[in-house]
Amino acid sequence: MAPATSNTPASPPKRSMVRSLPFDSWPSADCEAWTAACRPNQRLKRGGFGAHMKPPTLADLKRRYAYFLDFLDRSGLLDRTSAAAGQVTPDNVDRYIEELKERVGSVTTHGSIYKLRRASQLLDPRRDFGWLIELEKDLALVMRPRSRADRLVLTEVLVECGLTLMAEAESSATLSGLAKARQFRNGLMVAMLAIHPIRLKNFASLEIGRNLVKIDGWWWIVLSATETKESRPDERRIDNLIAPSLETYLRKHRPLLEGRHAKSNGLWLSLNGNPMTYHAVANAVTRSAGEATGVAVSPHMFRTAAASSAAVHAGYSPHLASALLHHRDRRVTEEHYNRASSLSAANDFGRLIRRTIE
Repeated sequence: MAPATSNTPASPPKRSMVRSLPFDSWPSADCEAWTAACRPNQRLKRGGFGAHMKPPTLADLKRRYAYFLDFLDRSGLLDRTSAAAGQVTPDNVDRYIEELKERVGSVTTHGSIYKLRRASQLLDPRRDFGWLIELEKDLALVMRPRSRADRLVLTEVLVECGLTLMAEAESSATLSGLAKARQFRNGLMVAMLAIHPIRLKNFASLEIGRNLVKIDGWWWIVLSATETKESRPDERRIDNLIAPSLETYLRKHRPLLEGRHAKSNGLWLSLNGNPMTYHAVANAVTRSAGEATGVAVSPHMFRTAAASSAAVHAGYSPHLASALLHHRDRRVTEEHYNRASSLSAANDFGRLIRRTIE
């Protein structure tokens, strides 16, 4: 007997973990416009409208625009014949915002629309996006940052978490070679990002020989001015606490992950041998830290942890946190990252009350 049929067309496969449309799947006009916008300045020849921006900034705007295109694709709204940024319309953006509100907070929603507008202006600088700017302002009025109090973990806890994951991987009698390599890699990520809290876009894109270099027997993170948000070079020697683990990863575990695949200089490799993406690194760090601490600690919260730990353990050095996070103005560190003052005050007050009632 033939199976029953339905007049309802089959739904396209869900891509729950993929929310960024690959560049080669963009509408051709968007691809051409983006390539032109990113064209660097040359002698006697002006570059594209994005030539003045740093590569990490362009990469971020490209990724945010790809999120929007992916939403259109999943919603059946993507028109591959449209003009560059031609699908950034009030109706499409309204639908996109509705989906964003279902899965991210108000701050991320505002940031997504802000960066969609900036990317759109690069794609078509002559188009009027005033309506989108007004929409940004409306979203800014309702932003409510989530409290980080329940996610604050000090740096020493994160470092210990990473070291423990690596030790367990090395001593495991049940994990396969690849599984050991993956867990060791994740543990190294957690410990290394905790003790060297650079921005995630820089951490995820570390390459051996380019911005992770060995000098006189020591490994260094060396970021050029063009790679940092502050337009200043950032150089950090890998701490002695994790330097042996980095050597073990490079000598033993990274070759297993690389396998027989095409060689890559990327520090963080996936199981298929390719360099891990920004989001893959973020997910691995958050998941690994969460499994060990019971708290969903995002990579950005590692910077909060660093500033708070510096204030708790080295209050006599008030500039340590801002230098560690590479901020020019220490007020930025204090406003956005440091939760240690209230934490210390609460602990002191608690001890005072306990002494009173004991």
